[in-house]
Amino acid sequence: MYAPAVHDEITGYAEYVDQQLEGLRASAHGLTEEQARLTPTRSALSIGGIIKHTSYVIASPEEKSGRVEEGGEISEDAYAAFMDNFALRADEMLAETIEVFDRRRVAVVEWIRSSDPDAEQTVPPAPWYGLMNSSRATLRFSFVHFVEELARHAGHADIIREQIDGANSLELLLADTGRAATPFAQPWTPKEPATT
Repeated sequence: MYAPAVHDEITGYAEYVDQQLEGLRASAHGLTEEQARLTPTRSALSIGGIIKHTSYVIASPEEKSGRVEEGGEISEDAYAAFMDNFALRADEMLAETIEVFDRRRVAVVEWIRSSDPDAEQTVPPAPWYGLMNSSRATLRFSFVHFVEELARHAGHADIIREQIDGANSLELLLADTGRAATPFAQPWTPKEPATT
């Protein structure tokens, strides 16, 4: 949790984004490669896929392949590259995916901290929302949108993880970050398999 504090606006954005990224990362704590690929709900999402997708979303523009053109046009290659970021491929390992995620997490939080929320930018089309052309907005829009989208994905990851082994976000956060127990939760530890 981003603990209550008297901060300036940009620090608040950076802390909220980092908090959501911390929760997403913790959702993978202790998973095997097989578990990271499980899709135990009606969704096609897995923990590994959510972490890979989030890593793509927070990547710098230079690291992303393909783009949406004015009018909402998406090339086949750009569409394929985008869709590929929702699941771990057979040649991708969870640990490597988390390493990239961790590097990008630090970079995006540092970028937010060094930015002016009033600075204007051009936001590209988002045809999945029906926004077919670029729009002008301040960076403040992007920072709040990051929090919105990352919180949505963290919620997905919480539900998927609970379906896999019953672990909840608080105990996973405590374990993944090395924090002490609270009056409400112990750091997660793997359950011993039941014996018959």
